[in-house]
Amino acid sequence: MRTLCSSTLIGEFFVIGFAGLVAMKEPDLSMATVWTVSGIAMFLCVLLCGLVTRPGGVWLGWALQIALIASGFIVPMMFFLGVVFAALWWASVHYGRKVDEAKARFAAQADSSAPDAA
Repeated sequence: MRTLCSSTLIGEFFVIGFAGLVAMKEPDLSMATVWTVSGIAMFLCVLLCGLVTRPGGVWLGWALQIALIASGFIVPMMFFLGVVFAALWWASVHYGRKVDEAKARFAAQADSSAPDAA
């Protein structure tokens, strides 16, 4: 699960950076505000790469997905991209868990079928 979720989060890191560039053109927002918010969100993406397998890591990822969708109020294209990344997040979590379960099953079968070298 970690690999799939981390890949999604790194993709989001770049999308948030590009959205920050687009948001800079918004006359009502200061550059400091845009880059503070974008920088925090980008930092969270990288931080979550390491926390995704810890308790609450997936839920923090979901909170980031909601924030990404909500950023569409500033950069309208982010509504679409936020939904796309939320779907990718769901797929990463769902299929990542299935892969982890399959790996655990195969490891258990390999351990039980290996002869003891005593």
